[in-house]
This record gives sequence, structure tokens and C-alpha cells, in this order.
Amino acid sequence: MATDVTDLLAAFHRTRALTAALAAPLSDADASAQSMPDASPAKWHLAHTAWFFEAFVLADLPAYRAFDPRFAFLFNSYYEAAGPRHPRARRGLLTRPSLAQVLDWRAHVDAALTAALPGLDAAALALVELGINHEQQHQELLLTDILDLFAANPLEPAYLPAAAIAPPARARTWIGHDGGIVRIGHAGAGFAFDCEGPAHDVLLRPFQLASTLVTNAEFQAFMADGGYADSRLWLSDGWAWLQREGINAPLRWQADGSCMTLAGRQPRAPHAPVTHISFYEADAFAAWAGARLPTEAEWEQAARREDPCAGTQLDGAAPVQPNGGSPGLFGDCWQWTASAFLPYPGFRPAPGAVGEYNGKFMNGQMVLKGASCATPRGSARASVRNFFQPQQRWQFSGLRLARDGFGDN
Repeated sequence: MATDVTDLLAAFHRTRALTAALAAPLSDADASAQSMPDASPAKWHLAHTAWFFEAFVLADLPAYRAFDPRFAFLFNSYYEAAGPRHPRARRGLLTRPSLAQVLDWRAHVDAALTAALPGLDAAALALVELGINHEQQHQELLLTDILDLFAANPLEPAYLPAAAIAPPARARTWIGHDGGIVRIGHAGAGFAFDCEGPAHDVLLRPFQLASTLVTNAEFQAFMADGGYADSRLWLSDGWAWLQREGINAPLRWQADGSCMTLAGRQPRAPHAPVTHISFYEADAFAAWAGARLPTEAEWEQAARREDPCAGTQLDGAAPVQPNGGSPGLFGDCWQWTASAFLPYPGFRPAPGAVGEYNGKFMNGQMVLKGASCATPRGSARASVRNFFQPQQRWQFSGLRLARDGFGDN
């Protein structure tokens, strides 16, 4: 157990340091603003991840004293069992506490957890591990929310320097999979979120998965062929959303061939994967291309052969940009699937407030698989189930095509 505790403490400090490094380029004003209700200020992400450890681990320790008891109301996200909270859509109004105060709170939590961790029982250690993985999710959200905020600024500021774009991806092939009864979901050692299990058997028909992601150039061809104007390609809800919102291109695309990135406005690389598209757009493109989206079970079965640490993912606080250089199924962007985010057979939420982590969202969401350029490397798994509502697209979300039948490799 000593080795396990030592490794866990090291992972805790690495994760906390990366979150601080990702926020380091931001001013207090940058970190306090909120671009839309779906996004959160960077300062809120910093504070919420401190609150998580304080509320679920440290609060149960007799000697611990909260940094500021008022912060629990401000930085609880959606845990009803943990008490009332400030409305999500009004997080951008929290000009106080200051960024410096939030960083002081984080240091207070870090010191307390570092001192307490060697004496924690197994249940508390499991909550620390959950908190580390929770914070890694917020690192990705922090980056995508910064991008959405800076894209809303007419000055189009750059958060990070531009990264090199990889050479064009290899030619697309179709990888055949013979189907059958396969086991999906997490099982065995290692961390997994509750929604990744229980492991269970599913029956797959033979299918093929594209070896590459759909690119900007391919999506431009869909647009040029009237894809956004052809109702036959769209699900009913998707067509209604498109008409209501006036959607005619991926998020932040400009007619001059540029788009907003974390490096400011940049030319769109034709061979880079298309990103910031909704499930509705991904599904319509697949219909136009004479293919379909994979199910999450198909994607996961194919990914069992892959290295989840490969591909374009977040390495430290380095610039991140999807570039099409990922050699397998992981990296560059999350990939929409045709599967709704529903409980696996036998799923039971954990007892207590942490049981609200995923289970309460198993309604009206679609599953995405893989990892994006903003996913901290080492946190991806074949069994991970990312999920968003079908119209949401401020994340690094793209698509990979699938089709029926085994075909040729």
C-alpha cells in the first residue's frame, strides 16, 4: 500500500501542477469571464477542482478546517446531496474571490491532502483517485472553455503559440471487423469512471471502421454540395436545430478559410480533422458520405487493439491543436458515435453524493469515444464514455465513419 500511496500522491501533485500551468497565461479578467452557460470561467474550474477534494475527502477529517466555508456554495457544480449552489449560467458574475485567492485555496487543499493522504483508508484513497481523474477532465474543459471565451472576443486573442501542423494523413482505408459476441466496458485493475461498467457482452455484426478521421477538406465538400440545405440528410431534431440556429458551417469557421483556435485565428488546414461539430452535423455528413457513425460498442471493440496513449493529446501545457497526425483511433478529437449515453446492464450509481457523477446524466446525451488534442495523455481508455447533448459543439468533437460488412482490410 505504501507504494500505491506514493504513486497516488505523485499523480495528485502532477495533476494539480498541470491545472495551474494551464491557467498561468490568464489574467484575473480572463479567468473570471464566462462565454455561455455551457462553459465555465477558468477560475471556476480551478476552484471547483479544489472544492471536490475538500468536499469529498478532506471534510471528513476531524482536523481539517475549510479555507472559506462560503466557497462550497459558489463552486459546487451539480451535486444535490452536497448542498445548494450558485447557478451555472451565472458563474461569470463571480468576480470575487479573486484568482489569487482561488490559487491560495488550492495551495491550502494541496497541503492538507498531502499531509493526510498516508493515513487515509481505502475508501478515501479511492475518492482521491476519482478526484485526480475528475481534475483531468476539467483540464480539457478549461482549455475548450478558454477557446470559446477568446473566440467571443473581437480581438481574437491567442492563448498559446501556434503549433506545427502535421503532414497530410495517410490515405484512408477501411478496417474490417468480423463482429460476434464481444465484451465491452471496464473490467479488472486500474481506474475507471462508474459509467464505464459493468463489463458486459454485446453482439456485433461485421463492420468496417475508417482508418482516418473526416477532414476539413471533406467537410468543405459536404458544404459545397449543399449538405446544410438538404433535409434528407438530417435527423428531424437536427434539421429543426439547424433551422432555428441558422447553422451553416462548423463552429467558428469563417468564409475566408480560417477558424479560431487556441493560437488565435489561423488558416484551416485541409487535411486536419474537422472539429467543433455537433452530433447532428456528424450524422448528416455520414449520411451524405454513404456511411454511418459507429456505435460505441463497435468503436470500443476496435480500440482494444490500440494504444490509448498514442496520437495527438495534451502533453503538459504545450500548445494543442488537432492536426491529423494521430496514427490510430485515439487523439486529435473526440468522435461522435451513434449510441445514446445510457446505463450498461447492471449499472448502479455509487452511494452518496459521488453517485451523481455520471448516472444522473444518462438521458438526452450521445456518446463520444477516443481522446482529443486537449485530453491529458494517459487518461484515455477504450472504455471511456464521453458524452454531450447532440447539439453541443464547443468541444474538440469530430467523426470517424463506419459501414456495414467486413470488407477488405
